Amino acid sequence: MYYTYVLRSKKDRKLYTGFTENLKLRFEQHQKGLVESTKLRWPFELIYYEACLSKKDATHREKYLKTTYGKRYLKSRLKSYFTG
Repeated sequence: MYYTYVLRSKKDRKLYTGFTENLKLRFEQHQKGLVESTKLRWPFELIYYEACLSKKDATHREKYLKTTYGKRYLKSRLKSYFTG
């Protein structure tokens, strides 16, 4: 399985979208500041993820979630999370 995931920084409250084959390990790497692109923004909370059967599907989904339409989808999907 491959996972597309969204993290929210507790520091600046911004979102980070990525994909991985091992979600638990990757989240731990983000939490420890071991990921170059997010090391200055930790700690994080995992707010969303999707499982895919292929790497191609996961990377395609990651790219979509980074678009304007994908961000709208996340905002709609996680409406209760963002509004409290």
